[in-house]
Parts: sequence; C-alpha cells; structure tokens
Amino acid sequence: MENKNGTVVTEFILLGLTQSREIQLLVFVLILIFYLIILPGNFLIILTIRSDPGLSAPLYFFLGNLAFLDASYSFIVAPRMLVDFLSEKKVISYRGCITQLFFLHFLGGGEVLLLVVMAFDRYIAICRPLHYSTVMRPRACYVMLLALWLGGFIHSIIQVALILRLPFCGPNQLDNFFCDVPQVIKLACTDTFVVELLMVFNSGLMTLLCFLGLLASYAVILCRVHGSSSEGKSKAMSTCTTHIIVIFLMFGPGIFIYTRPFRAFSADKVVSLFHTVIFPLLNPVIYTLRNQEVKASMKKLFHQH
Repeated sequence: MENKNGTVVTEFILLGLTQSREIQLLVFVLILIFYLIILPGNFLIILTIRSDPGLSAPLYFFLGNLAFLDASYSFIVAPRMLVDFLSEKKVISYRGCITQLFFLHFLGGGEVLLLVVMAFDRYIAICRPLHYSTVMRPRACYVMLLALWLGGFIHSIIQVALILRLPFCGPNQLDNFFCDVPQVIKLACTDTFVVELLMVFNSGLMTLLCFLGLLASYAVILCRVHGSSSEGKSKAMSTCTTHIIVIFLMFGPGIFIYTRPFRAFSADKVVSLFHTVIFPLLNPVIYTLRNQEVKASMKKLFHQH
C-alpha cells in the first residue's frame, strides 16, 4: 500500500484536447499557423514601441508590456501542446506540471493587474487630464509595473503552495492538454473541499472583482467622453472600446473556469484552449489594429528597413 500522506505520483498523463486523430491534426495545423503568424506580431509591437520616441506615453509603455506578457504566456502551453499532438502518450512530470501551473498563474495574474493599470491610465487621461503628467510620471509607471509583477507572483505562489500540500497517490490522468488547478486538485487523494474554496477565492474572486471594477471604471470613462465635445472624443472612445473588448475576451473564460466549484463541463477544454493559446496571441493585435499611432509607427519602421 502506498503512503497516502506523501506525493507518490511522479508524472501525469494528459488526455489531450480530443481523442479523434483527425480533429487533433486539424487543431495542430491551425494552432501552428496561428502561432507562427501572430507570435512575431507581439515582438513587432514591442520593437515598434521601443524604437519610436513618439510612442513614449504611458499607454504605449503598458501596451509594450502587455505584448511581452502575452508572448511569454503563449510559451507556457502552446509549444508543449503542439509536441503532444504528435505523441502517442502525453506525459508531464509532477515538477513540470507544478512549474507550468505556476507560470500560467504568475503571468495570467500579472496580465489581469496590467489591464487594471491600463484602465487607471485611461481614467486619469480622460477624467483628470490636468493631473495626468503628475500622476503618470515615468517613475510611477515603473512602480505600477513592479507592483503588478509582484501581485502576479503572490497570486501564483498561493496556488502552488496549496497544491504542494496535497497528497497525490493515483490516479494520474489529467483530462486536459495542460496542467491547471481544477484538474490537478481533483486527482488529490484527500478531501479537497477547503482547498477548492481557497482556490475559487484566490483565482475566481480576484478575476470577478477585477472584471466588475474594470467595467465600472470604463462605464464612468465612456459617460465622461460621451458628454464632452472635445476633438479627441472619437479617439478616446476607440481606445476605451478596444480595452473593453480585450477585458471581455480575457475575463470571460477566466470567470467560467475559476469562479465555480471544480466540476468538469464539456465546454472546459474549448474555453481553456481559447484562454491559454488563442487569446494571448490575439490580444495585442486587437490593440494594434485599432490604434492609429502604432500602425503608423509600424509602417515607418518597415520603410526604414
């Protein structure tokens, strides 16, 4: 009989996205094309913002960091997923699983907080324009950036600490294509009710409160913009609308996955695929396509080369 107080599972078997070989192949090709086209787009955004002195405003500083976070986030799941599509047996070590889970929540938590910071930046720019240069000084921007990285780390380390305390003595099959909290917790050979509540509080409540707070702040901003007659009205509306689109795309799947007890739903894998692979690549592209300054700067960058 195995010791039930300690972790004896040394690896997890990932059941993958689907058992159908044809669908696996189709998804593999789609994700590979998507990855190879859009991932360089993230780095292009970073390069454009770094190389153009005209894009030195806090908005672009945070947009560059968003592209960096999204590019980093997309490396956690997608490359391994593509390799696993070609493997008969999809195995990840216990340490590899915990590492994947840590970085997923570290970067994901950081991105949630970055969207909060970006909303704050827009609020000050539109509702308190006279105070903008004082509040959003370069030093303040760096302090906010440090705070969101620290916030993401604390959020993630809590998740990992709770999971490391759980005993895993079999079974070791994860019904997903990557390691995440809901599936891993269900494999623990002990009662996980309290841990699940703590996880929902840590991930779900944080996601939901940030989401509602962001919607409220953008509602205030849009009301202020709508009531003004300034020439920058359409630009401000466009920027805020873009932010709101990204918020719905990011927080929707997060709320679906983390704000409920960890029971499996048939839609979980599709939502997870969107949340971990597709959205991180799309996010900065949405911003860029709707931002005239960044588009103009990119064209200038291409003409120089």
